[in-house]
Amino acid sequence: MASSIEVIESNHTAASGNKDNCELKSEMDCIGGLKGNDNAEYPSGEFEFKKRGAWKKIVVKLRTLIACQRVSKGSVLNIKLRGKITDQVKGRFSSGLSLPQICENLTKAAYDPRICGVYLHIETLKCGWAKIEEIRRHILDFRKSGKFIVAYAPVWQEMEYYLGCVCDELYAPPSAYFSLYGLTRQAIFLGDQLRSSESTIFVMHKGVFEKVGVEPQVERIGKYKSFGDLITRKEISEENREVLTTLLDNIYGNWVDKISLAKGKTKEDIESFINEGVYQIEKLKEDGWITDIKYEDEVTSMLKTRLRIVEKKKLPLVAYKKYSKVKKGTLGLSGGKEKIAVIRASGDINRVEGSFFSTSSGIIAEKFIEKIRRVRESKRYKAVIIRIDSPGGDALASDLMWREISLLAESKPVIASMVDVAASGGYYMAMAAHAIVSENLTLTGSIGVVRTKFNLGKLYDKIGYNQEIISKGQFSELKASHRPEEKKLFVESTQAIYKEFRDKAARSRSMSVDKMEEIAQGRVWTGNDAASRGLVDAIGGFSRAVAIAKHKAKIPQNKKVTLVELSKPSLSLRKLLISIGTSAIGLKQLQNGLESSDGVQARMDDIMIQGSERSSFANPIFNLLKNYLTSL
Repeated sequence: MASSIEVIESNHTAASGNKDNCELKSEMDCIGGLKGNDNAEYPSGEFEFKKRGAWKKIVVKLRTLIACQRVSKGSVLNIKLRGKITDQVKGRFSSGLSLPQICENLTKAAYDPRICGVYLHIETLKCGWAKIEEIRRHILDFRKSGKFIVAYAPVWQEMEYYLGCVCDELYAPPSAYFSLYGLTRQAIFLGDQLRSSESTIFVMHKGVFEKVGVEPQVERIGKYKSFGDLITRKEISEENREVLTTLLDNIYGNWVDKISLAKGKTKEDIESFINEGVYQIEKLKEDGWITDIKYEDEVTSMLKTRLRIVEKKKLPLVAYKKYSKVKKGTLGLSGGKEKIAVIRASGDINRVEGSFFSTSSGIIAEKFIEKIRRVRESKRYKAVIIRIDSPGGDALASDLMWREISLLAESKPVIASMVDVAASGGYYMAMAAHAIVSENLTLTGSIGVVRTKFNLGKLYDKIGYNQEIISKGQFSELKASHRPEEKKLFVESTQAIYKEFRDKAARSRSMSVDKMEEIAQGRVWTGNDAASRGLVDAIGGFSRAVAIAKHKAKIPQNKKVTLVELSKPSLSLRKLLISIGTSAIGLKQLQNGLESSDGVQARMDDIMIQGSERSSFANPIFNLLKNYLTSL
């Protein structure tokens, strides 16, 4: 079922080169500032808090009195930011955090007369920097309402502090686990030796694939395409080092800049503090990094005192999940007559859904295409926003979705809004839109393809498994054979797919093929760098994508619109059964996964720039082999 929500925004238009003009007193005043490489013709979509008149207040009060979701007056919205954050709208029975619902709750709370403030409980988060940027922007937007927002963080690193430091106050217990030591990226290789001392590299010694009897062949088009390095290299390539260093510099530089602005410190002071290796919580308070040292019960007691609640009574907290059920219409935030469709596409790209017991998830092209076609045939929607959070996947699926988005774009404005990552196949989808909006730290680009196949002959010998092939046709054993003639065809056919991807990207961005080749080659860019090279049109989040969609559809910026979500998940018996029965897959999963790997992939390597004490070994091939070797 679709849901209708509304975004309130100003009709300001971004000015070019705002970075130099941001001589402002606080980050709140500079929240709408855009980089000099941003497209100045597009509206900014900056949030503008509008005070209610007397009549509007009376109407909202009456609506809240008769609403099903009762929230008492003087309540505090309690949001626990911890763990994984997805870009999908959660269903009634879904667990976990949803980025659109976190942002919507903060917008509702700003206007809800029953909510007097927000209490954030922040712990270790598992998401990319673009989602963090979106949440941070909404925290600053909420503060425009004049209500308080207080954060408590017992466990945090750079990412969590990036959110906490823009709250009115930030507290931590005396025993807090914190780390402000800088950012890192780990590169994993299944080789047999370590040859670089400049990167954090985890190595599984002496040929994991050799031990299990698997001979991989990976063909990558694009010198920066690092997907596959895990299984083919023993150390980081110079091209991959260049990309990761640039990404790390951009993310670290952004963090220092924003923290400097939020805390009123110089960049030199911020970097000096990081390099001191501070581990004493008292030092954080002394230097103004946190407001004070308090346990959680002390923070809630403090809030009760401020709200003049007697000691015996509890602080009236409203949980995130309960508040998510409050309708925006109840608060007078319902949308207008004009409708904009929102289609969310998150995860790896696959062409079709797997078998009943398949563990595949993410973007299923055939289902995505059905939604696109329904929207194209409908006259309800004036524009479409495709929200992309994907590292890519199946190249054929990506191309089929690109085609359908292109057809949709012939009839109505289409805006691609990128989240944490929209690279390879994810970028393939985006380039069919009229405009591409990216967060400044979204990972995008990676215009390249990769193709893999595995010779399992030695593995079969080790486990006593025999497989004989009878074939007809010179290249019928292309997937299994490693003979020179098959390898030549393997390479040439992969190159043809890359050229098609690159040439379509060049046409969509009004760029020569030679110019596109310079910025393609499988290279990953952050949003700002992508914008300066013509891969992205505007820097911003979902609200800016809405503003641009209105602009393209010739809807006045001060006119309300209704956003219709078309990607709400439903409770699936199949998913429940899969979650129970996946432990028995074993060797058959290994065999199927490796033997069916011939499909060409437009996929980005697993890149996560994170705090120095985090670790992320999430590569599925690595985990599969690790589990299999453990069971031998």
